[in-house]
Amino acid sequence: MVEKSIGLGVIGLGMGSNVLAINHVLDSKLVVKGICDISEDKLRTLAKKWQIPFWTTDYRQLSTQEDIQVVAIFSPDHLHAEHALAAMHAGKHVICTKPMCTSVEDAAQMVHLVDRSHLKFLVGQTMRFDPEFANAKLMYEDGDLGEIIFAEAHYIHDARTFFPSSPWRMQAPQDLMYGGACHPIDVLRWFLGDVEEVHAYGRKSGLIPNYPYEDDYLINLKFKNGAVGRVLTACGVVQPPIATMQVVLYGTKATLVSQYGDQVNGYSRVVFDKLVKKPVATLVYPAETEGGLGSAVIRFLLHFEECLDKDLEPSPGVREGARTIAVGSAAWESIRKGGVFKPRLDF
Repeated sequence: MVEKSIGLGVIGLGMGSNVLAINHVLDSKLVVKGICDISEDKLRTLAKKWQIPFWTTDYRQLSTQEDIQVVAIFSPDHLHAEHALAAMHAGKHVICTKPMCTSVEDAAQMVHLVDRSHLKFLVGQTMRFDPEFANAKLMYEDGDLGEIIFAEAHYIHDARTFFPSSPWRMQAPQDLMYGGACHPIDVLRWFLGDVEEVHAYGRKSGLIPNYPYEDDYLINLKFKNGAVGRVLTACGVVQPPIATMQVVLYGTKATLVSQYGDQVNGYSRVVFDKLVKKPVATLVYPAETEGGLGSAVIRFLLHFEECLDKDLEPSPGVREGARTIAVGSAAWESIRKGGVFKPRLDF
């Protein structure tokens, strides 16, 4: 057991409530010292349950508390930039759930402030911290898959299952290119690096009443290293009430398929070219009892703590977050105007 010496403040107690479990992780220095939300009833209840000494409905108050060194942002997507910039101006390190923000202009401001302040910044992209995909990355880095020729990734989640519990998604409304497609875009960038060209199609499903934007996307990507990839994001579909995320890597030595499903078993399947008759190796990952994405949240909190302790660069950091946003922006340009667009890379 270590001393709980790094004060953490949490803005947004929907998905942000998963952060509170860090108080019970005995080998972590992180401890939630303050929480912020628009609901006073929720704040009172959670503060009492988790013995959190400070709560407020004003994110500025949270960011200026002296015993808080890190602010974790889980507010609605369109507020991420405002809340992150305020926290950094107050001298706090930042963990920001995906998407980092919802415009290239905001992304550029965030990169500039991180550079100027030398604060730590982590984008909470949960796919990087799910074991199905983390182990796929290990296999790739160890050379087991060879050179990646083609890759594809998807995020499929019937938005009708989660819109009612978070009214802001219709009031804002949420842009699912950033809120959904950022998952597969980021994970392919994790494997293959910067994207050079983007071409995309979008479609309005009509399944989400009064939703003004396209909610299903097909996005083609050309990477600077020569690989090509494809992203499917489908939020306007008929689907069980779970989120499924998948990565397929077609390499010169093997092909690997990894899939995560919230609260259901995940799996990886690998076919190695060198093995006679090409048997399929299958790895099963039991559903995580802590509540699915909450476990990935705890893992990225521990990663951030290690970065603070050892003065390391968090991954994905602010630049990677900005470049994922830039790919989404280029995809919207392609959907609106037609043709191929180059995402901004000068962050």
